[in-house]
Order: sequence, then structure tokens, then C-alpha cells
Amino acid sequence: MKDFKEHMKGEKHRGGHKRGSHGAKTFRRGRALDFLERLHIKRTTLKQQLDSPEYAEIKQVILGELKAIELVIDEFTRHFELHETEERELSREKIEKEEKK
Repeated sequence: MKDFKEHMKGEKHRGGHKRGSHGAKTFRRGRALDFLERLHIKRTTLKQQLDSPEYAEIKQVILGELKAIELVIDEFTRHFELHETEERELSREKIEKEEKK
């Protein structure tokens, strides 16, 4: 197991960026995009559950959660002035990183 200093030096730490490699604004934007991507994953999961017969009894609850997540995504995108092109760019970068592993 790596010790803490190696973790802080060699690996990406917090928000998907190496320390000191980007400005604070870029760091915060990266964290915002990471959070937005997690919201999209939750939305996708809720949509899958909505179509699944196993969750038929709680379909209304899932539908309410889906609407709430979509509202949060919309507000978050507007508040942080994020655009779909940035989201796609972040997703593409993550896929490329995973392929290199």
C-alpha cells in the first residue's frame, strides 16, 4: 500500500487534477464537471429502474426522484455555466485514461 506522500505526489488527488498543474478556477470547474457526471449516472440509473418491472410498485417514487435529479442537473448547469461540450470533453478524457490503464 502506498504511503500518503506517494499518494499526494504521484497520483491525482481530489477533483481529478494533479496538485499545482492547473489554476484554482480550472480545478473547481473540473470538480463541478465530475459532480455533474455523477448526477448523469444517477439519472441513467433511475431511468433504468423506471423501466424495470422489479420496481413497478415504487414507480411513482422513482419518477419523482428522476424529476428532482433532472431539476438539479439543469440548475447546476446554469449556475456553473457548464455546457454539454464540456461534459462530453470530460467524459472522453476519462474514457481515454481508463483505456490507457
